[in-house]
Amino acid sequence: MGRRFYTWHLIFEGQDDVHRLAAEYRAALAPLGNILTPIPDQWLHLTMQGIGFVGDTKEQDVHSIVDAARSRLAAIPAFDAQIGPAVLDPEAILLHVHPDGPVRAVRNAIREAIGDVLGEVPEKVDGFTPHVSVAYSAEDGSAEPIAQVLADLNLLPAYARISAAELIVIHRDNQMYEWDTFAKVPLG
Repeated sequence: MGRRFYTWHLIFEGQDDVHRLAAEYRAALAPLGNILTPIPDQWLHLTMQGIGFVGDTKEQDVHSIVDAARSRLAAIPAFDAQIGPAVLDPEAILLHVHPDGPVRAVRNAIREAIGDVLGEVPEKVDGFTPHVSVAYSAEDGSAEPIAQVLADLNLLPAYARISAAELIVIHRDNQMYEWDTFAKVPLG
């Protein structure tokens, strides 16, 4: 069993349209066999901001970060986001999220909450691109077959209502990210 990590994500539980789009991509990519590991609906997520490893991070600090995030996220209204179309990345098939401004506002509020408690924020602010992965690369090789499948698709983007951020305890024991929720914090 691997190490566990505290991180903030946006989760798509009950977001049927996101699940529809992910299922359409999984079906289109299935003929490619084992070169990809598709992500089941329950593990679809938008990675926001890590805190640190369980055992290296004091649990009291984690509770304090949740409290600080609660007041900051209450000031950000829930919002709708468009998810897709897919982009091929060397490590995954990604669905970009638009508009990205509200997602970045949520991430910035979480980063400020972490900074309030820890004094510094792990992970750089730069380089963050809001996305939802639908499959991970499972082996090295040519990306051409995947690129061809994606080029031939014309799927309707999905729409999601983002109304909370979740602090989760994540691991990758089964070749994909899985987690338990530590705290769910609503947006305003």
